[in-house]
Amino acid sequence: MSDITVLSIDTIVSDPKIRGGRPIIAGTTLRVQDVAAHHIYRKYTPDELAEQLQISLAQVHAALAYFYDHQDEITAQIEADDRSIREAKEQGVGQRHPPVLHS
Repeated sequence: MSDITVLSIDTIVSDPKIRGGRPIIAGTTLRVQDVAAHHIYRKYTPDELAEQLQISLAQVHAALAYFYDHQDEITAQIEADDRSIREAKEQGVGQRHPPVLHS
């Protein structure tokens, strides 16, 4: 028999009722992809992420570890959200005065 005990960290969770079931930091609605995007695209350090997002350094590292274990999936989610935002802006969704269409 092995003396190894596998210890789990229950910091990252998924609930279909919260954020469409995308992975979030337990006890928050902050998506893993949001932490990853700030780290990758804005070049925030883990300490800066903890301060800016008002989460613990342990939560930051758990989110980044989860991201790196599921990088393809989460990068695809980030890209899909970016596309949706661009399309909504182009259509004037959420703007008081939608863009004028020229013919």
